[in-house]
Amino acid sequence: MRQNTNRDRVERLMRELGTSVTSEGRVYFTGGVSAVLLGWRDMTLDVDLKADPEPAGFFESLPRLKNELDINIELAAPDQFVPPLPGWRERSRFIAQHGKVVFLHYDFYSQALAKLERGHARDRHDVGMMLESGLVEPGRLLALYLEVENQMMRYPAVDAEALHERVQAVAREGKWI
Repeated sequence: MRQNTNRDRVERLMRELGTSVTSEGRVYFTGGVSAVLLGWRDMTLDVDLKADPEPAGFFESLPRLKNELDINIELAAPDQFVPPLPGWRERSRFIAQHGKVVFLHYDFYSQALAKLERGHARDRHDVGMMLESGLVEPGRLLALYLEVENQMMRYPAVDAEALHERVQAVAREGKWI
């Protein structure tokens, strides 16, 4: 079992990954990493990330960094669980650049939608923080969701009706009730 990941470990991962790769690329953090970097949580179990475009040497670096830093690294992003929202790349927020790698928070609207779909207690907290901090505006979340709702059939594990109701409730109430 690896140790939980705190801000210092995430920052070290970024520095080390930035010096390990040999070409430009972008790494999007999501879930607990965003929560840790924004100060909503002190630690997270996994470093969930997505490379797009993938810098050369990215995958080769991950096993070494995972062991050196004693962290769990998962290749995971909201678009694996819900349809990608239009404009997600443009809405992704800059964190830092190390070497040739730009690190960003994966679009918070996409993160919120994936968390609404999953529905765990920690997800409720994170969505609440996204709403409270203004990173996600309820009406915009609904509008973006409605643009991809017809693609939900491509995600058979999703209870599309329940997700629709949750997104509607957030848009109506301004919070996840």
